[in-house]
Amino acid sequence: MSDVADLSPGKREQTKVANRQAILEAAREVFVEMGFEAATVRDIIRRTNLSVGAFYNYYRSKEEVFDALADDGARRFRPILHAAALKATDFESYLRAAVGAYFNFIAEDEAIYRDLQPQQMPHARNTPEMLAVFEEVRAVFADVMDRGLAPKVDLDYLASACIAIAREIGDKMLERRPIDVDGAVEFVVRLVLAGVNAVPRVEG
Repeated sequence: MSDVADLSPGKREQTKVANRQAILEAAREVFVEMGFEAATVRDIIRRTNLSVGAFYNYYRSKEEVFDALADDGARRFRPILHAAALKATDFESYLRAAVGAYFNFIAEDEAIYRDLQPQQMPHARNTPEMLAVFEEVRAVFADVMDRGLAPKVDLDYLASACIAIAREIGDKMLERRPIDVDGAVEFVVRLVLAGVNAVPRVEG
């Protein structure tokens, strides 16, 4: 599976995609069972049909694998976020739809991470797909402000704050039983709306 030298370009690319997916799926299992700190690259490789050399064709470390997992989640979430934006009519409706979509998204994947403690996993760095999510959120906020549907505040701060709040509340939401998506969404929406009304306005 890892030997792609004799494959056609199309088959070679398919094999690369399949190998990367196999590594990510194995890494999810290993990180959940062992915790990020205890897990090693060899633990991940043992869950695949790949050789050590094949693994290093794709990733240089377990940290890179973790970033790839974060990137994969952001890539899968972006179309959901875009659909939420299309349905929104104002700032509150977009915020509610986007946060609700995110909380439902992570709740569906909750079984993967339910046994992890926060200290077992690092914070993902800003991968390309995560940066794309930020830019999409920022663009929607800019649009609703330009249409007079939200107070004009610092766009970068607002997008960063909303994403950070959603991440932290989402993590806490997953720790609770039962998981209350609606309650978590309402808390975030009310918190952000109250905060937007209190922060300084910008010109333009």
